[in-house]
Amino acid sequence: MGMLASTGLVVKLVLLLLLYFSVVSWGIIFYKLLQVYRANGASERFLEFFWKAKRFDAINSQLDRFEHSPLTVLFQEGYGELRKLQEKVEEKADPNIVSTDLGGVDNIARALRRATTSEITRLEKYLTFLATTGATAPFVGLFGTVWGIMTAFEKIGQSGSASLAVVAPGIAEALIATAIGLVAAIPAVMGYNHFQHKIKVLISEMDSFSTEFLNIVQRNFAGR
Repeated sequence: MGMLASTGLVVKLVLLLLLYFSVVSWGIIFYKLLQVYRANGASERFLEFFWKAKRFDAINSQLDRFEHSPLTVLFQEGYGELRKLQEKVEEKADPNIVSTDLGGVDNIARALRRATTSEITRLEKYLTFLATTGATAPFVGLFGTVWGIMTAFEKIGQSGSASLAVVAPGIAEALIATAIGLVAAIPAVMGYNHFQHKIKVLISEMDSFSTEFLNIVQRNFAGR
């Protein structure tokens, strides 16, 4: 703390900026840990329930049990579009429940794609900040170090002495900025890579679920 107090104004501003990056990054890390953990757990339970259930309306009535799963959003969108198509067919007294032309199953596929895109955006929210922190914090810290070393050498020139006792304190103070930059960057990079991997797994699950949902619709509803 004594070394921090003796640093110059520019280095202090750099350290405050890095502290902001670090605090926000840790907040995002804890938030995403909770979000991704809930999404994974809820998705596993939802898939188990989905394959055990016999009717879409029964599944739809139990979605509140899996509110943190992105798969429930896909199901809601797909099932909602299916209901709209059924209502249109009933109004026209058509013997087919769902047709396979552009006004039928393709509408459900588009609804599932929209829901998938929306959920990916939600899951990836704030990850850009982690990536930015991991990429820029070391350079911000390096800037503070370079500035601090420049100031230290300026003081050495003014004092006219280049002894270790004069040089070492200024260099040590300047290197604090680089150390804090690494402290801010390393957790951010690790968190970003970890969440990207977990989100890719969830995206794969969403793609698989969309495919299975469409297959069920085509097998059991189309052309009946």
